[in-house]
Amino acid sequence: MARPSEHGVTDAAPARAVPARVGGWLALALLIIVLDQLTKIYFNTAFQYGERVNILPFFDFTLVFNRGAAFSFLASEEGWQRWLFTGLGCVAAVVIVWMLRRTHGQPRFCLALTLILGGAIGNVIDRVVYGHVVDFLLFYWNDWQFPAFNLADVGITCGAVLLVLDELLRARKPQA
Repeated sequence: MARPSEHGVTDAAPARAVPARVGGWLALALLIIVLDQLTKIYFNTAFQYGERVNILPFFDFTLVFNRGAAFSFLASEEGWQRWLFTGLGCVAAVVIVWMLRRTHGQPRFCLALTLILGGAIGNVIDRVVYGHVVDFLLFYWNDWQFPAFNLADVGITCGAVLLVLDELLRARKPQA
């Protein structure tokens, strides 16, 4: 019998247990993708590019496009970055699904991977369909503003934070 690693990854998982174990996480990732895409469709149709609607003294809805990665990294390039980030998102999705299939008994770790998976696929869909990522959430204070983002970005960020938290909590556990 194969021994699980620190995240419960084994090489010999029972074949019937895999679909049941992974199905719930994939359903959650699909929910994130659907919510992300529905909000992007709404803002793409209800707003003009660059339009802002004030919601709170520090928060606006807006419509902007990002041809780059986080914080508009490589956004000013000639267009090759669209396919680079699409490819990276697809590779990340495959690796995450593989990890989810091999991981069990670690709900926090699986949730983190699922959030990242849903966000990555949501942004890949944008890159394929529109050629850019649709962003619509804008936080600011006085003259400072955080780059606009979307629900896929929220999933990726929350998943990354949860991965760090999972690792910190796992590292603090006494070793058996």
